[in-house]
Amino acid sequence: MESKRQAANDSESESPNILVPHCTAIFRLFHLCTVGATNTTEEDEDCPSLSNAENLQQTQLIQRLTHVCRYDRLERPIEYDPVTAARLPTVVKTRIYVYFLQNLNSDLLQFKMHCLLQLRFQDKRLAYKLIQAQRTDPILGQKHLSERLWLPHIFFANERDSSILGTDEKDVLTSLAPDGTVIISTRMEATLYCWMDFKKFPFDQQFCHTVLESWMYNTSDLVLEWEDPSPISFDPDMRLTEYNMGHYFHNTTVVKADSLNLRHGAFVGNYSSLSFTVNLKREIGFYLLDYYLPSMMIVAISWVSFWLQADASPPRIMLGTSTMLSFITLSSSQSKTLPKVSYIKVSEVWFLGCTFFIFGSLVEFAFVNTIWRRKENIELKKVNSKYIIKSTLTPRPARRQIGGSLSNDSRARSCSSLDNIVSSTESVRNGNGNVNQGFNNYLTVHPNLPIIKTECADTVSICSERTTSNDHIVDMDKDKKDTPPTFTTMTPQEIAMWIDRRSRFLFPAMFLAFNALYWTFVYVL
Repeated sequence: MESKRQAANDSESESPNILVPHCTAIFRLFHLCTVGATNTTEEDEDCPSLSNAENLQQTQLIQRLTHVCRYDRLERPIEYDPVTAARLPTVVKTRIYVYFLQNLNSDLLQFKMHCLLQLRFQDKRLAYKLIQAQRTDPILGQKHLSERLWLPHIFFANERDSSILGTDEKDVLTSLAPDGTVIISTRMEATLYCWMDFKKFPFDQQFCHTVLESWMYNTSDLVLEWEDPSPISFDPDMRLTEYNMGHYFHNTTVVKADSLNLRHGAFVGNYSSLSFTVNLKREIGFYLLDYYLPSMMIVAISWVSFWLQADASPPRIMLGTSTMLSFITLSSSQSKTLPKVSYIKVSEVWFLGCTFFIFGSLVEFAFVNTIWRRKENIELKKVNSKYIIKSTLTPRPARRQIGGSLSNDSRARSCSSLDNIVSSTESVRNGNGNVNQGFNNYLTVHPNLPIIKTECADTVSICSERTTSNDHIVDMDKDKKDTPPTFTTMTPQEIAMWIDRRSRFLFPAMFLAFNALYWTFVYVL
């Protein structure tokens, strides 16, 4: 009996040792199963599945499509050439719609533009037409959608500053099509530089460019192209005040960046570029009414001095100086908005021409006033412009004054010398007209020696007159008495009035000729 009890006790003591290993194995198996299920759940949460995409909402679909496990927004869309298996560059189609174009700022060489910039490209990583076939409309969103996508980095190469109109949420529109086509539309405000040429101002026309370039990717990674068929369009209600928009054109180029040309930072290569140019023609109506017509009237007013008497100094000086100052003030008000350029503008040619005519009227007054105040009369060979201007510029006294300036002694000596010659001639002859023999040893005289008769310049009196035969007397002043006088005497006052009368027609005629040349150059050349 004791032996049976001992065997029973031994069996009871061994049974717990047998159950412990079995329970440990079951616990381990349960733990492994739990951990495996947990890992599977974590893996599903790290990369959400697209198997049930038919029941997903737009936000859920975008979140799964752009999850980091299947989409990297820092890497551009991947597309390969089916023939060469080479990676192709991403093609970005561009379109611009201009809402507003501000007048050019001539002083700062810039203009402002409000536009809608639209970029279109295809990213096949975002295509959902195979996983959600019933959805045919594109998914629309604002900035929060564009922040989850890869976007091309494009900038205005000639911008002074640019910004998004309104708020980022409202003015950025993103569209995602079922085939993965992404359209980014942004309403922007940009201040762009426009390098202007003012040689024909204010009859000029400016060509202002808008240049778009890729910043990060060269042509091997990204290519910019204009959208077909109308990449550039303008608001039909857009109006400009000072300019009239003519034609416009667009262009596609490649910009080379190297170690010398650092327009793309430290990156070297060829970068795609788009540009469109607008031709702006300045409206001339404002300048005709506010500058050219008033300047013509000011020049014409300066000619009123030609109708005033030459010795009327106060009114003629006041009229000339007031017209000159008025014209300078008018010209400065038109040119103060322009930059200081080194070349001559068309408006400056007009300014110099009008200044010349106004200054010429002042010089004409000074000239005739100087002549008016002269005391001596002036003898003219002929009464025409040549001799009047010549005698005015180089005046000479009258012929009578030249004769009057001779002294009485000189006139007496001239006449006495002539008398001595005549007396000597008479002494050679005797009373019968024969030669006196007493003078044969000293002088041989021709028997028919004439007697010279002359007259003094002032008194017209005969200085020596002898009663000899008339056929031997030679009158030196006979021919001069028969010829009528050719000199005309004019007073300084008459010459001054003659110059004023000619200036009344000469100045307007010259101004008309200047206008003909000026406007021909402006509109023809």
